[in-house]
Amino acid sequence: MADLADDIAAIAAEASAYALGLWRTDFKRWEKAPGNPVCEVDLTVNTMLRERLTALLPDAGWLSEETADDAVRLNHRRVWVVDPIDGTRDYIRDRDGWAVSIALVDGEQPVVGVLDAPARGEVWRAEAGKGATLNGQPIAHSGRSVFIGSRAPTDTLPKVDHDLVAVTKPNSIALRIAMVANGEADLLATIRWGNEWDIAAAVLIAREAGCEVTDALGRKLRFNTPRAEAFGVLAVAPAIQLAALARLHDRAVEALGKPR
Repeated sequence: MADLADDIAAIAAEASAYALGLWRTDFKRWEKAPGNPVCEVDLTVNTMLRERLTALLPDAGWLSEETADDAVRLNHRRVWVVDPIDGTRDYIRDRDGWAVSIALVDGEQPVVGVLDAPARGEVWRAEAGKGATLNGQPIAHSGRSVFIGSRAPTDTLPKVDHDLVAVTKPNSIALRIAMVANGEADLLATIRWGNEWDIAAAVLIAREAGCEVTDALGRKLRFNTPRAEAFGVLAVAPAIQLAALARLHDRAVEALGKPR
C-alpha cells in the first residue's frame, strides 16, 4: 500500500498548493448556513480531488463535505472520505490553521490518511499498521500520565477544566487531533455531533502515533456510516484516557440527550 499512500500524498500536495496559491486573495466566500462558511476554493479543490482520487481507485466510493451525499457509497467497501479544506474559517481569515484532508476508508476504518497543511509547512501521513509521520519523521503522543495539567488545543477552557492548560488552537479539528498525535497537546475532546470527513484522516494519524481515539463516550469510531457522523471525538495520550472520559462523561451524556 506504500505506493498508494505516496500517490494520495501527491494528490493532496497538488490540491494544497492550489489552495495556498489563492490563500489571502480576493476569492468568493459565503455561508452555507449561519456559522458554516465556505468559499469557491473549497469547491474547486473538491472537484480536483474527486477527479484525481477517483482515477486512482475507480471502485472506491466518495464522501466529502462539499459534495451532496449519495447513499451509493454504502455499497462500497473502500470509500474516500475528504475535506477539501478543513478549517475554512481560518482559510478565509488569512490564518494558517487549515489543511487538505484525505482518508481512504476500508471496511469502516481509515487505512491511509494524509493532512497537507501548506501554510504551516506540515504534511502528516499514516498507514494502518505502519505508524505516522510529520514531514517524513515518525511521531508519537506525549506519553503524559497525569491528567491535571494536560494540554488541550482550545481558545478557552470551561471553569470545570481549570486544571488543564489551553494551547494554540487551529480552526481545523484535524490539525488539533494531529497535535495530540505529535505530542504538541495531550488531549483533544469535542462533545457534539460532527462529520466523518473532518476527522477520518486525523483519527488514523493519531492511532498510528499510539493515541487512544474514540467518540466522546469512549466508543469505537466507525466511518462510511449512513449519517456520516460521530458523536464527538476524544484523542488522548493513552495513560490519561480514563480520566479524560470520566471528566467528559456527564457533559457528553447531557449533550447526547439534547435534540439535534
